[in-house]
Amino acid sequence: MDSAKWQALENECAACRKCGLSQERSNVVFGVGSRQSKLMLVGEGPGYHEDMQGEPFVGPAGQLLDKMLASVGLLRKDVYIANVVKCRPPNNRDPQPAEMEACLPYLRAQYTLLRPGIIVCLGRISAGALIDKEFRITRDRGKWFERKGVAITATFHPAALLRDDSKKRPAWEDFKVIKRRLEELKN
Repeated sequence: MDSAKWQALENECAACRKCGLSQERSNVVFGVGSRQSKLMLVGEGPGYHEDMQGEPFVGPAGQLLDKMLASVGLLRKDVYIANVVKCRPPNNRDPQPAEMEACLPYLRAQYTLLRPGIIVCLGRISAGALIDKEFRITRDRGKWFERKGVAITATFHPAALLRDDSKKRPAWEDFKVIKRRLEELKN
């Protein structure tokens, strides 16, 4: 791990003004977790709590994500968590295509520095950005794809689980498979 490269990337991201999201932000939400992890989780963008604290997944959806990770024996500190966009969209709306395009180089740089074996897209927005623009979360979640030797999958965003309890069990099943795949990487 090259901490100087990570710091330079984080500084560059903090100074970013490539899109209008930068005008409203309280904090850039760069990423958090182990920079040696083989598992990278990618959400769509920060919400209110994340914007206030400068850390991804710290609000109610983040608390649920922590429980989901724990249910399969993983800790938040042992994975790397980032978002497609690093600044909060107004009123928690979906990031617009131009905003995602402006931010994707930062996510790609995080990926390059981390070199994970598995990327998990949390929700349709990140799956659309990283897997396929035509990705449909209810149809395609749990399917696995490979990009340049990296296994990529998607599951429901934790915020969706807070709105619809019926999606919790399928998401938990997805995380059990993710954990198994992660164990295979370590062997």
